[in-house]
Amino acid sequence: MTDATRQSGNAISFAELYTPKLATVLREGYGLRALQSDTTAGLTVAIVALPLSMAIAIASGATPAQGLYTAIVGGFLVALLGGSRFQIGGPAGAFIVLVAATVAKHGMDGLILATFLSGAMMAVAGLLRLGTFIKFIPFPVTVGFTSGIAVIIFASQIRELLGLTSTDEPGELLEKLPALWAARDTITPAAVALSLCTIAVIFGLRRVRPHWPGMLIAVVCAAAVTALTGLPVETIGTKFGGIPSSLPMPRLPELSADRIMAVMPAALSFTLLGSIESLLSAVVADGMTGRRHRSNCELVAQGVANLGSALFTGFCVTGTIARTATNVRAGAHGPVAGMLHAVFLLLFMAVAAPLAAYVPLAALAGVLAVVAWNMIEKSAIAVLLRSGRGEAAVLAITFFLTIFRDLTEAIMVGVALGSVLFIHRMSRTTEVATRTAFVSRDRTDSGADYDERAASNPDVVIYRITGALFFGATASIGSVLDRIQDEHKALIVDFTNVPFLDSSGANMIQGLAHKARKRNVDLWLTGASRDIRRAFITHGLKRPFVHYAASVDNALAMFRGQNAALRDGA
Repeated sequence: MTDATRQSGNAISFAELYTPKLATVLREGYGLRALQSDTTAGLTVAIVALPLSMAIAIASGATPAQGLYTAIVGGFLVALLGGSRFQIGGPAGAFIVLVAATVAKHGMDGLILATFLSGAMMAVAGLLRLGTFIKFIPFPVTVGFTSGIAVIIFASQIRELLGLTSTDEPGELLEKLPALWAARDTITPAAVALSLCTIAVIFGLRRVRPHWPGMLIAVVCAAAVTALTGLPVETIGTKFGGIPSSLPMPRLPELSADRIMAVMPAALSFTLLGSIESLLSAVVADGMTGRRHRSNCELVAQGVANLGSALFTGFCVTGTIARTATNVRAGAHGPVAGMLHAVFLLLFMAVAAPLAAYVPLAALAGVLAVVAWNMIEKSAIAVLLRSGRGEAAVLAITFFLTIFRDLTEAIMVGVALGSVLFIHRMSRTTEVATRTAFVSRDRTDSGADYDERAASNPDVVIYRITGALFFGATASIGSVLDRIQDEHKALIVDFTNVPFLDSSGANMIQGLAHKARKRNVDLWLTGASRDIRRAFITHGLKRPFVHYAASVDNALAMFRGQNAALRDGA
């Protein structure tokens, strides 16, 4: 059920909009078989999420423990309160760029505060029902910024993939690559071997055993080899001292006015990207299952999850497409699977925390290299490049702005360009015809051809507009309608095939009415729907300033009747 659903002619209620899918599933009846399915799916997703959460956290400038806190707390709350049956929340690769930049600029406390503020804004956006509009991001924009993020993620892992000992690594790509090249003499062969073997194991298992947890197996094997052979590579233990075996006590971040203003741009970026990613993930789950998520309920849940994550020193939470898809494929019945995935992660952390110290960073970098490769939607890029120059331009501009400028800027520019492209195409579909015989589709009649000789009457000009009359089409349509000659006695503009009219279109017709009045030409507006007529009246287009008729036939008959009455009176 979508937010736009109408029942019995009334808008869907607040309770129906924001009731978590968990409540819906429980109302339907939840038995042992459903619990077994959710337990299997939750365990499967937890096995996938365990190495990913640590790898994403490390790449983001956080600790591996913070990645697990984010997946546990955020993942549990997303499943508990969300508007999707199958959504899995946690740290996402798409946030690596933004989180790393925030940590570099504001420190870890700034990141946690930005996450907290982002959660509050996301929840408010859901309560304001903005989730419906966030989904209207053009497809080339999502493909472009996702691919751009993938390139940045891979570039951020080159140091760990090669085992470089360079300590000064700039954040900007154009500065990062020369710095990495300058440190090429410090390559660690053991790190290169581990990262390549990790990638090979993941891709190899995906081909021969696609249902096995390839990422976890690769990381466990790399950790075992490192521990048994004493390879000279950096590990979680040598860099972070391992991970704790329990969650920290919750605490509020510092909420001073100066700090809030400083991190607000980052919080806005987290809100925008988190909203887009979570709703895209929910849409993917809908496509795989035939279900329908509640977008605004999902946004509120994502907001609460980010608030909760920040309280436990975690960072940004969003819906994760790969883990959500894994959840569906594993046979999940409902949100309980997502909640159990968080519980299993907590158990893994409690039991296996000491073993995590042996995980080599090169292996986690190999995991992220695979994630980056998977994020680039190769088939979608090929389709968009074949679709036309417009889509290709939006894709390319979003992609390069993401890499070389800023993710938020890339999304805003991409959406703006996509909107302009849409407006241009819509304006070309709006046409106006004159002095031709056409069917007058009277809304109260089946419609019939009117007399072509009447259409060619030199006293009457008849126009039919086809398509949406909005600001993108008013200039071209207005230039046609302005061709009123002084010898004309009546102008008929037919709106039968106009499905939508905005204030710019109504204002243009209002200007046309003033010109017609100055030339003593009667203006007839025919075939207008109730909404379009209401817009005209709002702009002052009332009788006797203009005349309304159900169809062109009616307008012609009424015009002839008026002329006959005038002649009889004379």
